[in-house]
Amino acid sequence: MAAKNNALNKPVNVSDDLEKVVGKGPMTRAEVTSKVWDYIKSNSLQDEKDKRQINPDDKLGAVIGKDQISMFKMTAAVSKHLS
Repeated sequence: MAAKNNALNKPVNVSDDLEKVVGKGPMTRAEVTSKVWDYIKSNSLQDEKDKRQINPDDKLGAVIGKDQISMFKMTAAVSKHLS
């Protein structure tokens, strides 16, 4: 079990672009990740043939870039919008 004071549970601020996707911060990194995935699923942004690939819409594209991105690289792109 993870410690309660680890980096995932520390509140962070979100950029204005990321706030349009996940809502108003501060929130934990775990909450940000969960809300990004909720957004991806509710807007059907996963590639039909390869679910590991994300096809960003305009809102998410402002955070992770406009091109298709793997779900593994997406996390790094989102972290640039946390402080």
